[in-house]
Amino acid sequence: MNNNTLVVPDAELYYETRGSGPLVVLVGAPMNADSFAPLADLLAADHTVLTTDPRGVRRSKLVDGGTSTPEQRADDLARLIRHVGAGPATVLGSSGGAVTALALAQHHPEVVRTVIAHEPPLDRLVEDGEDLLAKSERMMATYLAGDVVGAWQQFFALANIQVPDEVVEGMFGGERDPRDVADERFWFAHELRESVSWQPDLDRLRGNGVRIVVGIGADSTGQLCDRTSTALAAGLGITPTHFPGDHTGFVDQTEPFATALRKELPA
Repeated sequence: MNNNTLVVPDAELYYETRGSGPLVVLVGAPMNADSFAPLADLLAADHTVLTTDPRGVRRSKLVDGGTSTPEQRADDLARLIRHVGAGPATVLGSSGGAVTALALAQHHPEVVRTVIAHEPPLDRLVEDGEDLLAKSERMMATYLAGDVVGAWQQFFALANIQVPDEVVEGMFGGERDPRDVADERFWFAHELRESVSWQPDLDRLRGNGVRIVVGIGADSTGQLCDRTSTALAAGLGITPTHFPGDHTGFVDQTEPFATALRKELPA
């Protein structure tokens, strides 16, 4: 594995590359490169795999007052792909990273062949989107006011993910890695609103030559990202593709996820 940094407007990006062959990019938001390492190791057997910390997250620096919009993160990815020099790329984006990947296809189609958007939280695509966005605003305000556990309880309720309150307390109420806390705060303060409120240009995505795959976890039925992903696929006129696991299937079921992902990689 090689790791390095790239200076881009308002930020310095940390990134890693593994393997050789056609380029595959794995990206999240707020997830950093470490979250994708096991999947990257599997794919590196026959691909060049690029992973990165999004701007402002973990090892990627952001100037004071800098922001993190899907368009900025997409521009960052386009610059990384050109810098690595192995494109055009296949990009797997998960959660907020799926929003980034869609913005990449929309604004920089020349650097990407296929985008696999795994469970993008695009609230504006569903009928109750404005209500969802209002609840997200309350959740962010709760977090930034200091009630971390309360904010995460709201998050899981909004996502329709069943997690008992005592489990949430155990996950977020005790001693934690300061790096995780910093990344979490950046998500609530600078990434979440911009990701869930992003409105894709469906006509542009249908017509720019980039193949779009909309991925949904097989165990995500009824969750919010199942709904938003289903709406995205309908808007694009395609059938969703189901992947093993749930919203974080690439972490929890890495090997089956890698097998399913390989079926979507260009020959």
